[in-house]
Amino acid sequence: MKTIDELLADGVAGKRVFVRADLNVPLENGTATAKIADDGRIRAVLPTVKALAEAGARVVVASHLGRPKGAPDPAFTLAPAAARLGELLGADVAFATDTVGDSATATVAGLADGQVAVVENLRFNAGETSKDDAERAAFADRLAALADVYVGDGFGAVHRRHASVFDLPTRLPHYAGHLIATEVGVLKKLTEDVKRPYVVALGGSKVSDKLAVIDQLLGKADRILIGGGMAFTFLKAKGYEIGGSLVQEDQLAAVTEYLERAEKTGVELVLPVDAVVAPAFPDLKSKAPAHPTDVAADAIPADQMGLDIGPETHKLYASKITDAATVFWNGPMGVFEHPDFAEGTKAVAQALLDSEAFTVVGGGDSAAAVRILGFDENAFGHISTGGGASLEYLEGKTLPGLAALKD
Repeated sequence: MKTIDELLADGVAGKRVFVRADLNVPLENGTATAKIADDGRIRAVLPTVKALAEAGARVVVASHLGRPKGAPDPAFTLAPAAARLGELLGADVAFATDTVGDSATATVAGLADGQVAVVENLRFNAGETSKDDAERAAFADRLAALADVYVGDGFGAVHRRHASVFDLPTRLPHYAGHLIATEVGVLKKLTEDVKRPYVVALGGSKVSDKLAVIDQLLGKADRILIGGGMAFTFLKAKGYEIGGSLVQEDQLAAVTEYLERAEKTGVELVLPVDAVVAPAFPDLKSKAPAHPTDVAADAIPADQMGLDIGPETHKLYASKITDAATVFWNGPMGVFEHPDFAEGTKAVAQALLDSEAFTVVGGGDSAAAVRILGFDENAFGHISTGGGASLEYLEGKTLPGLAALKD
């Protein structure tokens, strides 16, 4: 695929450049003045937007935010993201109150060379996410009228067959932005040219979200460390008592098969040896004490639920990461949003920092945890902006947004 470097070399002064970004940031409350809880995705697209603006392009930034139902919803406005982008750029950023209507048309027409505009949430239009090819195509045609060139830089959305991601690039000269080029380069290091030992740490709540990637990694990784809520389905598959912990009964057969495959193929599939438990799921708003205790992973009391990996597991997982040459981590080890259950996620993050490996944090909640828990994100090899996209790439799937950028 062509990259933005080639576009810049050819010259973009005076051209309208449509940048499909991922500004899907968490908002503390859904209003036009909402505070952004984590601006990592906005900062990730800055190099592309800045380079285009400094080269004299008229930059039109578009993104989705949340899951509105194909119609305008004030709770999902991109206005806060546009304001934050302007702060980070140190320049005024115009904001269109629609995506392809009168406001967008006038806003884009009013741009001078080197200026930037953000149009309203793409998902306020049903055509963006429609499964009907004709409806998506019609919306893509209207988006194409706003620009001369397309730059894809919303890595967190490239696994979606959406109008702005898949259909629009076919209508304009298209290039990969700095972020997508970086993300693809990193993922190739996890799939094509892997330095070993290769350790993967997987967490999160549902094992079903990770089954396909575990299936692929059983033939590629040297060690797979399992944490988060998904760990308890693995523990139950081994016959352990897990109390009231999260479990996906319908995945027990698949998990049992993976445990058997790991043993046959020599892949270390490592499970927690202890867990931090509590009588109930904690209140994440008040952060009230949850009365946690540490118990063996095979002896969780019936009236308790596992909410984090325990201190012995911290040591075990750190020892499995110490000599790694490559580490990929996706998914928190516990309910990190509550201080009583954040230590497991902290321990894995610290183990990555203490190792000399090339470390990749696989987006989503893992990336948020790194920032929320106070780690220096620059100390990691790479923090992805797209958890779902990263996982699907590792699963070997064709990502529509990347396929569309290829010539």
